[in-house]
Amino acid sequence: MLRQVVPKDDRISSWCLEAPKTMIDLIQEEFIEGGLNAESGPYDSAPVKDWADKADEWQQAALQSQLGIPLILGVDAIHGHNNAYGTTIFPHNVGLGATRDAELIQRIGAATALEARAGGINYAFAPCVAVVKDVRWNRCYESYSEDPEIVGRMASIITSLQGLPPAEHPKGHPFVAGRNNVIACAKHFVGDGGTEGGKNEGDTRISYDELETVHMAPYLDCISQHVCTVMASYSSYNGQKMHSHEFLLTDVLKNKLGFKGFVISDWRGIDRLKDNRDSEGAEYRVCAALGINAGIDMVLGRLDLVKFQEGLISLVEAGEVPISRIDDAVERILRVKFAAGIFEHPFSDRSLLDLVGCKGSPFLMLLNKQLDLKPKSYSRNAHQWTHYQLTILHSPLWLLVNLHMQKISARRPNWLSLLI
Repeated sequence: MLRQVVPKDDRISSWCLEAPKTMIDLIQEEFIEGGLNAESGPYDSAPVKDWADKADEWQQAALQSQLGIPLILGVDAIHGHNNAYGTTIFPHNVGLGATRDAELIQRIGAATALEARAGGINYAFAPCVAVVKDVRWNRCYESYSEDPEIVGRMASIITSLQGLPPAEHPKGHPFVAGRNNVIACAKHFVGDGGTEGGKNEGDTRISYDELETVHMAPYLDCISQHVCTVMASYSSYNGQKMHSHEFLLTDVLKNKLGFKGFVISDWRGIDRLKDNRDSEGAEYRVCAALGINAGIDMVLGRLDLVKFQEGLISLVEAGEVPISRIDDAVERILRVKFAAGIFEHPFSDRSLLDLVGCKGSPFLMLLNKQLDLKPKSYSRNAHQWTHYQLTILHSPLWLLVNLHMQKISARRPNWLSLLI
């Protein structure tokens, strides 16, 4: 059936990339499975309505392409839909983990999903379920805790992002409840929080038993909630990069744990399989073979799309990448799209726009009050950043010295678009 519906060359186009100005041409001429908006959006500081306009434009182009298959559109909704102007920003995972409040995290997940869907986004690259073991790791704020049990408890955000599945839903199969929900992504598989010396993209050198009981444990919670996707880690495990680790990605995650969604690479993670990170010099053929054969189903990055596809086609024709591996990847991607209802409802739901920024909904207003947060609020004229305010008490004088005092973008939290 898959071979009849999707020709071989199009099956090889299981691709997800940053949204360039030529996205419409790429969708219609090269058929891609997904389009990553990332932080850029339709333009800098775009409100959610303009995100919805652009998302609908891309979906319309996909429906008019040769196969007419709608797109997965994803963003890094790390602490709220932190890409669009006027949305609600929540604390980072490290702060939420300190609350130990699973009910709160589920409310945040529901709000994040709603605001993303208002802008036509159906995929959130969240949550991060890393178990941080060294505070020197410069992404430790993305971890809920050093305790895998707490991380697993906070991973219940998946149920609110995707919706609550029925009890009889098949184990490990993806699930998205409706148009107020998004595809979730458990990341970064696996061991990203346990690298030696806390080095980002470093090497996690531990026994398999420790990897399984500490760093892999939260993924069991994610799979039990029918998480749709899992993102591979930039890091290595005992010297082998995760993006090329067939044993962990395929034998363990897909086969042993029964994960039936798709595995997506991290941003340009396929590039990092070779020492040369320059996209112009990356060895596409070698990187593609390593990553795809290991179990990567969708490639996330800004590589040369045509060169990548040509290289992958030649690998299949040479027998170096089995066509069965391509079929499996496409089947997993389509399974997620069907589960998410993207075929039935590819376009944005404009009725949700009035709810963005915790407005118009008693549920969201209550959550806003509970967190004592306001939607992002910036002054276009004075360039004043008013979302987070520092209040210093009980001192007549403070001197704050920093090289970046006049550079707002250097002082903002990570994963937050900035209007300046």
